[in-house]
Amino acid sequence: MNAPIGVFDSGVGGLSILQALQRELPNEHFVYMADSAHAPYGERDAAFVQSRSQAIWHTLRDEHHVKALVVACNTATALAIQQLRADHPEVAFFGVEPAVKPAAAISQTQRVGVMATPATLRSEKFTQLLQSLDGHTEFVLQACEGLADAIEQQCQDSNDTAVQTLCETYVHAMGVFGPHAGQIDTLVLGCTHYPFAMPILRNLVGDQVSILETGEPVARQVKKVLQERRLLTDSPQGSVQLLATGEVQRLQSAANRWLPSLQQ
Repeated sequence: MNAPIGVFDSGVGGLSILQALQRELPNEHFVYMADSAHAPYGERDAAFVQSRSQAIWHTLRDEHHVKALVVACNTATALAIQQLRADHPEVAFFGVEPAVKPAAAISQTQRVGVMATPATLRSEKFTQLLQSLDGHTEFVLQACEGLADAIEQQCQDSNDTAVQTLCETYVHAMGVFGPHAGQIDTLVLGCTHYPFAMPILRNLVGDQVSILETGEPVARQVKKVLQERRLLTDSPQGSVQLLATGEVQRLQSAANRWLPSLQQ
């Protein structure tokens, strides 16, 4: 019950999910692992991502005894979570996936933009997700090569020039955003890094466009399942431990910059 919840991503992007988890489950203990020595995942092949996901799971299970694992990475969810669940059916694994279904439900123009990594967009899991929808919505898919890595680099030098340039390139490539017929009125952020570029993206698409991310729905699902399994902590205060396979300073800098309320 009082064991920690594991959270992992290839880098700092999963902090956007951790932020939502802490709001929903303030008394839980979290161990966050950034696989920064092997980031970014979004431009890697499936076998590599699956291998790294298994390695991170074994580390968090064997060394930190986590009671559940949140795969806070869209690419790892798309390519590896199915195998993790098959190999360890007794464990609660939670993934993140682009919010295309809620986007289709709220779009008035029936044109939805999706920004994601190349690996996520070409994955079978994402293809199946789109095919499960009713087909009335047009999805404009934009592979954002290099954007997650640029957001990672931003943690070190606090320079968002590269992030700004990439966001401009990819948003403009998708077409016209707005509330009118033929325009894209909803934007899905299909990578957990991208919410950290939210001010830039909001400025580019305007105030009349809905921008959807996945942190809050994932946090609610984690709470629901742990409650059903009677695994919610009775600890009076939560905590977070930050770990990285590479340079931990970048992760700490990101936490300090984007999560000032993070309990250390």
